[in-house]
Amino acid sequence: MTYQLVATMAAGLEAVTTKELKALGIETRTENGKVYFQGDDQTIALTNVWLRSADRIKIVVGQFKARTFDELFEGVKALPWDQYLPLDAAFPVEGRAVRSQLHSEPDAQAITKKAIVEKMSAVYHRTTRLPETGAKYPLEVSILKDVATLTLDTTGPSLFKRGYRIAKGEAPLKENFAAALVLLTNWHPDMPFVDPTTGSGTIAIEAALIGHHLAPGLQRHFAFENFGFFDQDVLQTTKDQAMDQADFDRELDIQASDINGDMIDMAKLNAQQAGLLHSIQFKQLAVKDFTTTKENGVIVANPPYGQRLSDQAAVRQLYAEMGRVFAPLTTWSKYILTSDMGFEKAYGSKATKRRKLYNGTIRTDLFQYWGKPNWHHHDRKEG
Repeated sequence: MTYQLVATMAAGLEAVTTKELKALGIETRTENGKVYFQGDDQTIALTNVWLRSADRIKIVVGQFKARTFDELFEGVKALPWDQYLPLDAAFPVEGRAVRSQLHSEPDAQAITKKAIVEKMSAVYHRTTRLPETGAKYPLEVSILKDVATLTLDTTGPSLFKRGYRIAKGEAPLKENFAAALVLLTNWHPDMPFVDPTTGSGTIAIEAALIGHHLAPGLQRHFAFENFGFFDQDVLQTTKDQAMDQADFDRELDIQASDINGDMIDMAKLNAQQAGLLHSIQFKQLAVKDFTTTKENGVIVANPPYGQRLSDQAAVRQLYAEMGRVFAPLTTWSKYILTSDMGFEKAYGSKATKRRKLYNGTIRTDLFQYWGKPNWHHHDRKEG
């Protein structure tokens, strides 16, 4: 079967996911913050196992104009639900409505459910209720600017749940967001990498996964593993091929530090769970004490944001320390994520570039300071 597919991701990361899909050889188009593409069972397995920055991969069952509940009902009913759902399918429906005449999400949800039940009952010749005792098929009706999109989620729990994080800090960065931060830099696995406010280790671990070309979804399960129409051998083959492509022998230079020793213990636990403890040097270290003689590296930091006014002074003091400690590292590029728009002033210099990203519901900026690498030590790799 050929499916119309869609990847969802945090606002501001569409270009990152698009680049990842292109690297997998997949053609894309972006619309309203979502990236659409086409493919088969193999594409579904490949994208779920390999995409680092996305939240979910969904099958688009249908898309149509719906300004009235009648149009919604008839539009949903006309779709080929029997191609996807067996008679005993459990199919919870989520409803979302944005900038549309049909703005009641509970109503959109109920009408969609009713229309699918009618369609299924007709196809399967049922006069009684559908059992819904079988495998789960998570559906969503999303109405944006009067266009209804009906999707089936192939992923299940969001792709950020890689399976390695057992210890969480107080404000943990989601794994897919951390991976996107690394992918937004100029880092290449033969360059030094530093995460100076590592918390529970997520940015460093995601960098190590990228450095070893390890697929982020190797350790986990997906919703499509229970879909009757899906060729189940495909997932195992995809995971086996991904394991073959991993480069475990590559020496990485990744350093992760934090002022808090308990966080370092947590980060080590998570890195061990990911099988990457040997790839990252963890140390308890305050930002103000950081020094390095290495060149041409990349720093990615997700420091505290000081959202409570009482924390703001301490946080800006930390930003000032970053500015002082990072200033001499002229060959390094630094990327710092924070919601504090007074960051540049505290840090002491203007960013080369700022990028607006949403870390959950918090609007943040990625402040980028591009270094001037020194390539006299070794020839720069093309690419």
